[in-house]
Amino acid sequence: MFFERPDSGELAVLVHLELSQVELNNDPREFEELVISAGGDPADFISGQRATPHAKFFIGTGKLDELKQAVIQHEAEVVIFNHELSASQERNLEKALECRVLDRTGLILDIFAQRARTHEGKLQVELAQLEHMSTRLIRGWTHLERQKGGIGLRGPGETQLETDRRLLRARIKNIHKRLDKVRKQREQGRRARSRAEIPTLSLVGYTNAGKSTLFNRITDSSVYAEDQLFATLDPTMRKIELAQVGAAILADTVGFVSNLPHKLVESFRATLEEAANADLLLHVVDYVDDERHRNMEQVGEVLKEIGADELPELVVYNKIDLLEGFEPKLDRDEHGKPVAVWLSAQSGQGIDLLLKAVSDLLAQDVVHATLLLQPKFARLRAKLFANNSVLLENYRDDGQSELEIRIPVADLNRILAAESLTASELEFLDPAAATKLAV
Repeated sequence: MFFERPDSGELAVLVHLELSQVELNNDPREFEELVISAGGDPADFISGQRATPHAKFFIGTGKLDELKQAVIQHEAEVVIFNHELSASQERNLEKALECRVLDRTGLILDIFAQRARTHEGKLQVELAQLEHMSTRLIRGWTHLERQKGGIGLRGPGETQLETDRRLLRARIKNIHKRLDKVRKQREQGRRARSRAEIPTLSLVGYTNAGKSTLFNRITDSSVYAEDQLFATLDPTMRKIELAQVGAAILADTVGFVSNLPHKLVESFRATLEEAANADLLLHVVDYVDDERHRNMEQVGEVLKEIGADELPELVVYNKIDLLEGFEPKLDRDEHGKPVAVWLSAQSGQGIDLLLKAVSDLLAQDVVHATLLLQPKFARLRAKLFANNSVLLENYRDDGQSELEIRIPVADLNRILAAESLTASELEFLDPAAATKLAV
């Protein structure tokens, strides 16, 4: 965009090093999947081991010669590293290899740029790209290192590089403003749903775990779902109906990946806030993936970074249709609380168990019952209506009213406390409902 580089192509040489002094190395298999998802065609895979990265080339000089030969042999147009490269390392490698060099962050950004469909998604991708690019501007303007001079060219003394940095900063500032507006709009929507007592469920999980397929299955929607990494980038929300609970909002979110670049987490904060503000997280896990435990840990790391690690969570083990003789099931803890569901989003097996588990979890904090009120409780009746908690009302001949209510336990206890009442003073036609309340 701001500097001249060799045109990129699809034929790629991949580079992965196992670094002994790094606590967690990136998965080489996932790396290859990322390249394919970006539209790349891996021609060769160069691997090796080092204690620490080489300061100039990241890889050693011997490995660099091997990489050169691979680029020439396959006529590769791009070399992709499964690591974070500094701006100088990228510049040195491009000069030595005479082809484009991309690091892991650049690769993920490229995939995100391809997947963004909404205006908000495109803004977030552009922000991440510009912030990544801002550290790499200098190499594009080596032919303009000196300030312009001569007749008619003398001015404020700003170099081309300084001009571009200023324009870049202005554009980043502008995008931040627009994303702040999006964040406020989302917050308004969340407040409206909160006032209407509509719970929100967020699908979270590792990329390609099957979240969008599950979303489509539950909501009867047609959200883009493919067997590739980061098929979903833009958040999608649909209203669903749950037994014992009523209306709820289901949100499909962007998938996570190991060592997700921090700048991406920052850029997509408006999107990820849908997960951070959910009433229940549905953590979708690809059960047939050998790396599922590691992937679950990575999802936990991202949830912690966005402040969603303390939210209630139901684990959804997906893709059981790929296992022979495996039946859907619902796991509960010693208190009978649902903790995990085993299903297939593709075939629909176990979806009924998932909806039952979600209803059970959400209904634990919701009272759905019929309340018999005497005329003296007119103020309580008015407050229940003001709280949008009355589903149906019938009057008896003796002046008492039957109110069918659905209300969170905390809200009902708050209303009762304001009226100096206790649950024991009320008459529930379903006595079991009173047991949820603080007497």
